[in-house]
This record gives sequence, structure tokens and C-alpha cells, in this order.
Amino acid sequence: MTPVLELTEVTFRRDGKQIIDGISLTVRAGEHWALLGPNGAGKSTLLGFCAAVTFPSSGTVRILGGQMGRTDLSVLRRSIGHVNPRHRLQYPLTVREVVLTGFTATIDTAARWTPSAEQLRRADALIDTVGLSARTDAVWPTLSHGERGRTLIARALIGEPRLLLLDEPSTGLDVAAREQLLETIDSLDATHPEMASILVTHHLEELPTSTTHALLIGAGRTVAMGPAEDTVTTEHVSTAFRHPVTVGFTDGRWSARARASSRVL
Repeated sequence: MTPVLELTEVTFRRDGKQIIDGISLTVRAGEHWALLGPNGAGKSTLLGFCAAVTFPSSGTVRILGGQMGRTDLSVLRRSIGHVNPRHRLQYPLTVREVVLTGFTATIDTAARWTPSAEQLRRADALIDTVGLSARTDAVWPTLSHGERGRTLIARALIGEPRLLLLDEPSTGLDVAAREQLLETIDSLDATHPEMASILVTHHLEELPTSTTHALLIGAGRTVAMGPAEDTVTTEHVSTAFRHPVTVGFTDGRWSARARASSRVL
């Protein structure tokens, strides 16, 4: 089976600075990857490759067998759902209207476009999937950060993507809202079993229990990669973040805290 995503020895330079330095990654159907690393490690740049919006300086990017630079990018992007918590609307759309913009790949409602009855049905079904049926007609400014996050997941899913990208989806959420969002993400393993996903974060507590694999990067290079339980460890996380960190793993969830200093005050 053709991998959903293949990055092969990708690099990226900006203003003479090496941002990404020879990273390779293969993501297959049904796998749920965590992309972890400190601020400035290159996570956003790497996600840009995965979204088919940023070209590497060298190396190759293949999405569903189509290679960037040799394939119509609009075709590749139809297979990718992108959840960005910094999604900004110009107009106060309802939850249903925001979800429907996933069909047109626009931020606001596309001019001279009217959804079909089937598209409306699908939007409402996905709104129910993410637990927002009671808020279908609520407008964006009245939504909590958690409700916005779940709305954006429904929006990303409406095009039936083969790859879902979640760019720090828990940004700005309190603990309760974060847990509700992670429950929604975990539920996708059952509702969309063939879809692959990549979740970007630098907080281990934000990893859902459905995480199967992880890639840890630091300073633009791979620190560790593989099955999540073998990769997200005290040793690897401490190396990636360049600081001694103790990693815990209980009931399918990770935690991290800095090791206590041995210095006596």
C-alpha cells in the first residue's frame, strides 16, 4: 500500500540558516503521529511540507504517491485536512457555515456558492461527530476556544482527507476544554480508521491516547522516531529539549516535568 506521506532527506534553508537538516518520515494509513520538539526546532516548517504548502530546499515530499514539484498541488491538498487554531474569520459565521467552508477550502463563505442538500447533511453529521449539535447555529465569536477547535476538526474532515494535520490544536484551551478536544481526536480512530494524522505540539500532556508513532526533532534534526511508547521517553525528550526532563506514561497519556535540581540552596 502506498504510504500516505513520505519525506525523504528533506532540508530547508532560510536567510542562510539551516531550519531543517535531512529529516525523513513515512506515514501510513491509520497511523497517528506526534511531531514533538521545542520552539524553533522546525516543527512548523516540517508541517508545511506535509501540507504541500512549503517546498523543501532539497529532498522529496510525496503525498499519496504524488511528488511535490511534479504534481498539481491543488490535487494533493484535497487529500489533506488542516486544523489550525489560529483560524481567523472576517465574518461571524455559524458553526455549520464554518464547517461548510471545508468544501470550498476558503476561510469565509465562498461567493456565489450554495451547498447542496447532501453537503448540508454531511456537515451536520460531522458537527454531531464532534459533539456540537446543540451549537450548530451558534456564531463564531460566541464559541469557546474548545468549541472552535472541534468546529475546525469537523471542517477539516468534511473533504474526507486521507491525512489530517493538527497544528498545536490545544493552544489557548483550559484543562477541561483540552480534554474534550483530545476525546474528539481519539474518537476519529473509530470513525475514520483509514485516515492518518500528524499532531504538532511541544507539550506531552496534549498527546491523545490514539497516538501510535512519534517524531522528536531538535535544531532541525531527527532525535528519535518510531512507535510512540518507545520514542517519547525521558532520554529522547531530554535530548530534544536540551534539558533534563522526566517523562511519565500512565493510562495511555504522557506527562513531563523538569528533573529536580541537585543543587542545595
